[in-house]
Amino acid sequence: MAKVRVRPETGTLYLDFQFQGVRCREQTALSDTPSNRRVVEALAKRVEREITKGSFDYARFFPNSPRAKRLSAGDDFDDAVGAKPAAPTFSEFSEVWVTESSPRWRSRYAAYVRTTLDRILLPALGDLPLDKIGRGELLGFQAQISKRSGRGGQTISAKRINKLMMLAKSILNEGCDRHGLTSAARTLKPLKQKRTEVMPFTLEEVQLLIARVREDYRPYLTVRLLTGLRTGEADGLQWQDVDFEQDCFQVVRTHSREGDGEPKTQSSIRTVPMVAQVREAFLKQKAHAVPGCEWVFHSRQGNPIDAVNFTNRIWYPLLRNLGLKVRPPYHMRHTAATLMLAAGENPEWVASILGHSTTEMLFRVYSRFVPNLTRNDGMAFAGLMHARLDPKPPLKSATAEPTVVAIASAATADLTSALRALQSLTPEQLAAVMALIPHQD
Repeated sequence: MAKVRVRPETGTLYLDFQFQGVRCREQTALSDTPSNRRVVEALAKRVEREITKGSFDYARFFPNSPRAKRLSAGDDFDDAVGAKPAAPTFSEFSEVWVTESSPRWRSRYAAYVRTTLDRILLPALGDLPLDKIGRGELLGFQAQISKRSGRGGQTISAKRINKLMMLAKSILNEGCDRHGLTSAARTLKPLKQKRTEVMPFTLEEVQLLIARVREDYRPYLTVRLLTGLRTGEADGLQWQDVDFEQDCFQVVRTHSREGDGEPKTQSSIRTVPMVAQVREAFLKQKAHAVPGCEWVFHSRQGNPIDAVNFTNRIWYPLLRNLGLKVRPPYHMRHTAATLMLAAGENPEWVASILGHSTTEMLFRVYSRFVPNLTRNDGMAFAGLMHARLDPKPPLKSATAEPTVVAIASAATADLTSALRALQSLTPEQLAAVMALIPHQD
C-alpha cells in the first residue's frame, strides 16, 4: 500500500510504496500542508491502482528518478531522492480543488459545481494528467460542449459555454501552478457573448402591472417594482426584518427551492427605506397574513413564495394579458433602478439600495435608459453651453426683441424655466414681453 510520509530534516512529503518486491521512496518538493498532503495522497492512490492493475510505468510517474532506470538491475533504491512526481489527473486534482474551495461557496453554487463536474467536465477531461491538457484539448472540449442542446432544444449559449470553460480553467490553472506546470487555459479567450437585454418597465407600465395583478400578489409586485429586490431577497423577507417605526426593512437572507441562504454578496446585506407605496403594500400584506407565519410574502398555506410557480402561473400570464413583452421577473429590479436614476437620485445611494458595492453596474447597464425616462436628452448641457458660451451679448431696450421672443417661446414650452427667466429681466425687457402677449377685449 502506498503511503504518504514526511521527511523530518526537510519537512517535505514523499511517497513510500512497494513495487516488484522492492521498497520505493520517491521524494517531492511539497511541504507538509493539508492541501499538499491531499495532492500527494491522490498520487499515492493512483500509483497503487496502477500497480494493482499491472500497468504501473515507473518512468512515466517519476521520469527523473534513478530508480526507473535501475529497477531491472535490482539495486537498492532507498537512497534515491529528488524525483518529481507525475502530475495528477484532472479528476484527482479537481477533488482537491473542490475540498479547498467549497467553504467559500454557498450551498447552491457547491451543488452546481458538483453536478457540472460529474456530468460534463470529468467525462471529457477527468482521465487526462494536468500536463497533458493543452490548448488543443481545451478547444476540443469547448467545441464538444458547444454541440450540447440547451433549454428547449436550442443551441447552448456562448454565456453558458464560457461559464463551463471558466470552471475548467480555474481548476487547471490552480493545479498547474502547484505542480510547476504551464497552464494552456491562460491562452484561451472567452467567446463573445450577446449583450444581456435589459427591458425595464415604464412608470405607466408599473402602474398597470400593480393595478392588474391578482390582488393577493399586489403587495409583492409593488415591493419588488419599487425597491429592486432580487427574487430570493423578496421571497426571504420575514416580518422581523420590517421596521414600520423607522420606515425601512433589512435584507439579511434569501430563499429558494434549495432552502434559506445568505444574500449574494456582503454589500447585499443592507437596509432599504420604504417609500409611501411600499409601506402601504407591507401594511396590506400584514393585514392578510396567515396567523403565525413568519414570512412576509407567502402562499395561502403559509409557505414562502415559490419563485418558479410565481413566474409561470402569475408573472408570465400577467404580461401576456396586458400585451407587454414577456421578460423574467428579474426585470422588476432593472425597473426600480432606472426609476430611481430617472428621479435624480444619487447613483451611490441607488447602488447601496440595490446592494451593489460600486456604481459601475449602474452606469454600464442602466444609464442608457434614463434619458428616455426624463425626456432630458442633453438639454441641461445644451442650456449651460448656451448661457455661458453664447458669443452674442444680450441686447437692450429696442434692439432686445430677439431675446424677448426667445424667452416668450421658452415660456410656452416650459413654464418653470420661463418664470426663472422673467425674474432676471430688466423693466424694459419685461414690458417688451408683456407687449407680445395678446390681450382680449
